[in-house]
Amino acid sequence: MKFASDPFMYTEYYAPRGRRRLMELGNTITSQYLSPEDHCVGILGEAGSGKSLIVRGMFPGLQLTNDDEDVYTRPLPLMDHFESGRFRDHTYHMDVRFESAFTQPYRLAEAVRAAIDAGRRVVIEHFDLLYPALGRNAELLVGIGEEVIVARPNIFGPKPTDIAQKVLRSIHYRRMVHTAEDLVCHILDIDYGIPTSTLVHGDVKRGFLLEFEEKPSFSVEEVQKRAKEFIDAKLDVCYLDEHHIRIGDARIYCTGPRIHLRNTGDIQLFAMAPDFVYDPVRRGYMLVGVVAKPERLDDLSDINKF
Repeated sequence: MKFASDPFMYTEYYAPRGRRRLMELGNTITSQYLSPEDHCVGILGEAGSGKSLIVRGMFPGLQLTNDDEDVYTRPLPLMDHFESGRFRDHTYHMDVRFESAFTQPYRLAEAVRAAIDAGRRVVIEHFDLLYPALGRNAELLVGIGEEVIVARPNIFGPKPTDIAQKVLRSIHYRRMVHTAEDLVCHILDIDYGIPTSTLVHGDVKRGFLLEFEEKPSFSVEEVQKRAKEFIDAKLDVCYLDEHHIRIGDARIYCTGPRIHLRNTGDIQLFAMAPDFVYDPVRRGYMLVGVVAKPERLDDLSDINKF
């Protein structure tokens, strides 16, 4: 008996900014949306958006052919096994943007089709670049930008190029939010003695939350004023290691060090809710910041409106 296609087609998540949170989301995507019969998984998004961390969370133990330090596995296992005529692994990984510098897309597509025909799974970063040569869509598409989009396309779409265009347009907002968030965390550390590593982070649309068990004694207005001083100073922002970034001369703890702007002056429309927001469900107080027009903070109950 043949069954109707999966009724799930499309969903969105906030794109978290920390390493652990990205990997946990990848694990959630696998448990809720990945089928054992999915042989082609397309990953879409710009460099530094967190694609590799999502993949690590979705497929623990998978040998990634590109890692977070830009070290690439050569020769590519998929191509090596394709050319030898024997696929020895169950799941393969490929970064199309990188591999296209060495191998023609049609040849990469041949290897992917052969692996799929052999019952193997291929996880393909920058899938939109291979899609024209491959001649088929993925069973599951995952796009990472300001949001994480999960889609199970059918013959009518969505196309990988549609999702890729959406996440590429939105990644700039995620970088703005994350850079502003780390500025605020740095201010809380140096001005109020609240260690960055102890803060609990959350998300709102085009913004961030910092959660506290007790209502803090510092002034939100003063924190916002200080943050805008850092923004106006146009300080360089750069990656240091997997747990730190540098803003100006300051070394700052960060769990998502690759997801930032290059300069604080590129943060636009930064604003904070004028006071702490009490959450009766979590029984805590939240500090809210957004990169949006201040009037978006007029009704906090509607801040996540699409």
